[in-house]
Amino acid sequence: MASQLNIWPRCDGAGTGKLVVVMGTSAVLFPRLGSRVLVVGSGGAGKSMVSWIIAARTGLPVIHLDAHYWRPGWRPSPVPDWRQRVRELIEQSTWVMDGNFTSTLDLRLPAADTVVFLDLPRRVTIPRALRRGLRWRGRVRPGMAPGCPEWVTWEFLRWLWRFPCGGR
Repeated sequence: MASQLNIWPRCDGAGTGKLVVVMGTSAVLFPRLGSRVLVVGSGGAGKSMVSWIIAARTGLPVIHLDAHYWRPGWRPSPVPDWRQRVRELIEQSTWVMDGNFTSTLDLRLPAADTVVFLDLPRRVTIPRALRRGLRWRGRVRPGMAPGCPEWVTWEFLRWLWRFPCGGR
């Protein structure tokens, strides 16, 4: 069962920012959201799906960070290029942005007026990621960069397993 744990003002006192923490496996009815919504959480937590739902309900455009970070063949963007691209993306007046990429949280958190953290257990996220991998195997899934077909690696599974302890 999903539960909204709390909605807190942003710690820096700027704006009316909110943090919405979602735990569980069911859909959640979000409170009034801002115009710059950041969706974060483990792989398999449903970041893309939640982003699409928020966009459909609010009319905000969706930005999938995976589509901007990865280059064909799953090659990562160089750090300076990636940080510049994120700066450009957050300058837009409205968005729902999904993705983890802790290397740019220092840019994205201050720009967001709402943060949705999908904090789901491994028993939910790992099977979801495996199902997604099977469903899209060898094909580029929606929200992913061109030339990056879906596949599940041991490295990705290890990251999923460690996320609750080190990825938060």
